[in-house]
Amino acid sequence: MPPDASRGALPWRALESRVAYENRWIRVREDQVEGPHGRGVYGVVEMRHPAVFVVALDDDDRVCLVSLARYPGGKWSWEVPAGGSDGEDPLIAAQRELAEETGLAAAEWVRLGGMDALNGIADAPEHVFLARGLEPVADARATQGEEGIDEVRWVPFGEALAMVAAGEISDGETIAALAFAGIHLGRFR
Repeated sequence: MPPDASRGALPWRALESRVAYENRWIRVREDQVEGPHGRGVYGVVEMRHPAVFVVALDDDDRVCLVSLARYPGGKWSWEVPAGGSDGEDPLIAAQRELAEETGLAAAEWVRLGGMDALNGIADAPEHVFLARGLEPVADARATQGEEGIDEVRWVPFGEALAMVAAGEISDGETIAALAFAGIHLGRFR
């Protein structure tokens, strides 16, 4: 259920704001705020462009997962193909990310929904797509190396959900993208 606009204004007011750090992907703001618990400082990470996530599903009902070394968490992570939109239309960005990370193109694309990453500390909109009718279009080894991708694995959809339950998939956006796909495909009824 979407937020109720009749609830009125949010109980937060920015009194002052300064950019603490920025690069081509993010901006970190430090806001002096007045909120439900009085005055204080609120740190906000702003993504420059929305991110895209692709649940690529083959004819055998398998999901494409990529393994990446993630610096912030200091561990390897199984994820669906994803990346920044770099200001592109989200569908175009999703198509590009799928090709770069897997060497695949899809004949069918469905936008499954949108989500907000870490919305307590970030302004980071995200788009989730389902890709089907997959065909190889390129050798993605070079771009996989640039992306830090170690392995590409095809996993039955149910096994991907079991990997979530077992903690083998711990990336929040991948979990949410799989949930969007599962809802769309009627897997949770």
